[in-house]
Amino acid sequence: MAGPPDVVLRSPRTVKPVLFVTGHAPPDRVGAFATLHEREGIEVALFGGRSKHGGARFVGELPFPHRYIRQHQTARLASSGDYRAVVCSTGGRVALGATWAGARRGRVPLILWTSLWAHPRSAAHAFSYLALRRLYRSADAIVTYGPHVSAYARARGARNVHVAPQAVDNAFWRAPVTGLPEDPGWPREAGVKFMFAGRPDREKGLGALMRAWQTSGLQAPVAALVLVGVGSSPPLSPMPAGVSCIDQVPGKRLREMYADADILVMPSIRTRTFREPWGLVVNEAMNRGLAVIASDAVGAVAGGLVRDGRNGLVVPVSDSDALAGAMVRLAGDDELRARLGAAGAQDVSAYTYDAWAEGFSQALATVGLSRAHC
Repeated sequence: MAGPPDVVLRSPRTVKPVLFVTGHAPPDRVGAFATLHEREGIEVALFGGRSKHGGARFVGELPFPHRYIRQHQTARLASSGDYRAVVCSTGGRVALGATWAGARRGRVPLILWTSLWAHPRSAAHAFSYLALRRLYRSADAIVTYGPHVSAYARARGARNVHVAPQAVDNAFWRAPVTGLPEDPGWPREAGVKFMFAGRPDREKGLGALMRAWQTSGLQAPVAALVLVGVGSSPPLSPMPAGVSCIDQVPGKRLREMYADADILVMPSIRTRTFREPWGLVVNEAMNRGLAVIASDAVGAVAGGLVRDGRNGLVVPVSDSDALAGAMVRLAGDDELRARLGAAGAQDVSAYTYDAWAEGFSQALATVGLSRAHC
């Protein structure tokens, strides 16, 4: 009698990772990269350079495969044959072109991750415009920060475009807070607390905000404005009454401030070299149920998260009178603040790390390289 047939055990096919080339892994991106790694298997190549991300640096071991490189080394990595696809951000003077060249040399699909919805107007950026336009047309897929960036890319020839919606760790920002902020500059006794959180750069609109505050006539004890992240050098000297400045703070302390604040103000302006791609402080504040006042130069407005009258108030960029009017309106209307804040908390719940990673998975699927299809 014949015995049972031999059973041949085969090892599962190894799927190559995706190379993800970018400058930094700031705290608000770490969870996003980790989620994408869990779904698709990635290796992040970090080339450094200037960062536009606010907040403290990430402390600890990054929870995904990564390496630190120089910008020119991206060409060798992309052409190495070790990766099934390459994702590259638009940052870095050398990294973008080197990654593109390496991917083409290695015949590996290239996915461009872009935040631009207006090209910077400087002498240095003028030379990059045609090259970037060519990349929009030649990339195998494009992943954007939101529909405002997608529209900009499509107008420049991009075809296979997907959105990875900007996200933060919603669970962290919604977590219970047990105490009040202990910073000496925090206006504990104010009836209504307006909060700005960001870098003290011109593009963040602090000039328009200071003019609006002075125009509004708001003052203690009715209201206060606190500028978080601007450091000890105030944007005006002397500072208007009712305005205080606080240094950059870690996430847990910032969460305490959101919990005790009432309104987030994000008055970003357009400059020759910058237009606010998104503004993740909006996501953070909405998770705490804050009403939001933002200019129409903020990506989170153009991208559809902040909606005027639904979950915030939107004002024309650099219009300090309109900004002052919005601040006075919210300071005097508790019911409106509560309604806008509740709607924001509901709306931002869809902006998750899973949704962000899904945008990249969809892009990979269109070139047949999502891990589910490998």
